[in-house]
Amino acid sequence: MWLMSSDASCLSRVVFPPLSRPSKRIRTSWSGVLFSLRKIDSNPCNEAIGRNKSVLTEAIGKPNSVGACSGEENSTIMSGGSFDIDAPRWDLTTFTGRLKHFFNITDFTTALLPDSRLDEAKALVESCRAGSVPPGTPEEQLHYAKKLYDSAFHPDTGDRMNIIGRMSFQVPGGMAITGCMLQFYRTVPAVVFWQWVNQSFNALVNYTNRNAASPITSNQIGVAYLTATTTALATAVGLNLYTKKAPPLVARWVPFAAVASANCVNIPMMRQQEILNGIAVTDENGNKLGHSKKAAVKGISQVVLSRITMAAPGMIILPIIMQRLEKYKFMQKITYLHGPLQVMLVGVFLVFMVPAACSLFPQNCSMAVSKLEPELRDSIRGRYGESVQHVYFNKGL
Repeated sequence: MWLMSSDASCLSRVVFPPLSRPSKRIRTSWSGVLFSLRKIDSNPCNEAIGRNKSVLTEAIGKPNSVGACSGEENSTIMSGGSFDIDAPRWDLTTFTGRLKHFFNITDFTTALLPDSRLDEAKALVESCRAGSVPPGTPEEQLHYAKKLYDSAFHPDTGDRMNIIGRMSFQVPGGMAITGCMLQFYRTVPAVVFWQWVNQSFNALVNYTNRNAASPITSNQIGVAYLTATTTALATAVGLNLYTKKAPPLVARWVPFAAVASANCVNIPMMRQQEILNGIAVTDENGNKLGHSKKAAVKGISQVVLSRITMAAPGMIILPIIMQRLEKYKFMQKITYLHGPLQVMLVGVFLVFMVPAACSLFPQNCSMAVSKLEPELRDSIRGRYGESVQHVYFNKGL
């Protein structure tokens, strides 16, 4: 595009950079389009080019800055702007919104990042919360930092969680262990070993994702671990012996029965402190109202159901698939690949089931005041009257 300057002897060329296709979440306007002017240092008409640049700037306008209440989501946080990094990107009151959220934070690739990168993300999140976003920080960078923060740091304490206990590690960790449980189910020693490995993994995950407001002692952790492991082993070995004369498919489902029964023991035992003393409940503004045992039972029950749902499709459907595949001659020739194949197929299931199971219930669970213990209900009514109708608590994952 050529423009005639006020000095008729000089032509200046305005070069517009190519525009990439805007994101679906980012709406653009002419006032936000960035352009550049190519300067020719040796050209004696630079002064005229500068005048043309000023004219174009006035015609197109200045880029919009982003404020906390901006109606549009721009790609860069300008100097003096603010950004509510804790505001959910999706509606977490709906299953679809929670599914998108957990697909985001259970991304197993985040488990591969070094601690230094996670600490950088945490620092950016905390600076954003303090209202000191570095000028010019891309909004996508803030969203990604929050993704890393949610995937690696505990929501109650802000401490970095151990990598094996993170939900982002559920796919690689779960696929390896579950695949081996489904492959090595015929002999008692193999059943005992892999059930022990699985319960050790589950115990670490349950402890890592507990409600940190209810601390648990080392003795309680040990009792919970031993109880859950014993339950899983007793179920697996007992059913394994019982199903020797049953159809082959029934024997393939024994690992799932062991996992489901162990989850019903492991999670409540690991979080027994919440059941015994209650879980901290707040109002909608985060003001602490007390501790509720009924709220703890509700939250833990939802976690148990979510964990069983997470494992069910892979451990129920995959045995059916493998039984059919093993009838083909080519599969009978590559028995050494059955294990790796099951591990990969379990991974496919878990990629979808981990976020889906976590999305069944809101993590910030609610409960009507009328359903609380009488003493807590009366205490809330005495302080707040009818203004508080529901209490809220972190049920954990």
